[in-house]
Amino acid sequence: MSKLREISVWLISDRRMSRLHRQFLGQSGPTDVLTFQHGEIFISVETAKRHAHIFGNPFVRELHLYIVHGLLHLHGFDDQTPGEARKMKNVQEKILNDAL
Repeated sequence: MSKLREISVWLISDRRMSRLHRQFLGQSGPTDVLTFQHGEIFISVETAKRHAHIFGNPFVRELHLYIVHGLLHLHGFDDQTPGEARKMKNVQEKILNDAL
């Protein structure tokens, strides 16, 4: 893993996220966050608003969660298996609880 000079966080629409999701992962529909190893984190604002409502989180906390999630991906974390997802979620929650 190489050091990044900068990280960009893009707040985008579900429509744009759907296009990125299909183009890079071959999956249809929007997702909450996509991270690219060159330091780009794309967050769907519309999905964040929906998830905040569903999970009872303030919208800003949901955005913070997605940013932390993207940063963890940039640090080598993955969430493709249930075990990896659980580990990543635990680290996310610790970071969010300690930082906020």
